[in-house]
Amino acid sequence: MTTDESYRSVKSAGRALDVLEALAAPAGPRSPVELSRALGIPKSSLHAILRTLLDREWVAADPTGTRFSVGLRALEVGAAFLAGADAAALYDVTLDRLAECSGETVQLYRLDRGSVVLLARRDSAHIVRPVCAVGRRLPAHATAAGKALLAARTDEEVDRLLQWPLPAVTGRTVTTPEALRAELAAVRRRGWAEEWEECSPGLAAVAVAVPLQEAAVDAIAVAAPVDRLGPEARTRLAAVLREAAAQARTARALLAPHR
Repeated sequence: MTTDESYRSVKSAGRALDVLEALAAPAGPRSPVELSRALGIPKSSLHAILRTLLDREWVAADPTGTRFSVGLRALEVGAAFLAGADAAALYDVTLDRLAECSGETVQLYRLDRGSVVLLARRDSAHIVRPVCAVGRRLPAHATAAGKALLAARTDEEVDRLLQWPLPAVTGRTVTTPEALRAELAAVRRRGWAEEWEECSPGLAAVAVAVPLQEAAVDAIAVAAPVDRLGPEARTRLAAVLREAAAQARTARALLAPHR
């Protein structure tokens, strides 16, 4: 294979991944025209990529064959990641206990660059509750879990992870370096982070980072409608979360010699 052929092969693989990531976004099924416009991929190249992804079941088409979404192979690979992830298994008992204790939705997030990805959740029994699909990616600066994990890093490390100016997810989202640094400093002082309608209107959350390694990459959060997560509830849940994080760290330490 020549250098040019190798480059084209890598470029094609990159474009295929771009298509998958675009289809995995919350916008839902998309047409080839929408994908071509959003990704800057020529229509002829895009059709070839979609055909390949369809054949391999990474992408699925609607009955009309004009709109595309993520296929079953993506689900299988995602499930394989969760099955093999130490975090998901390690936190099972912790998440169950937190859900029972709090009566609210409990979530496990992992930091990935400037975002957090939902790895696992336990839903509240309340009719009105947060809804977020496992695998969903959210901006770290707009979530309690993300801020807890950013606060576990220096300001210089945070600057390397984020791209300024930060996008405003809602009218309450912190977007400037000064405001975020001040908030992260507060998180470091008290040991937990909070979110108040910064990612979703009407929802609030409390979170703590779990330092299973030198720089924490996982955080656990309790999320609920704002009317159920007032100041007293947030303080109480923060204490429960910190204790749960300490227990998870101890469990990891006990398991480590057997790995």
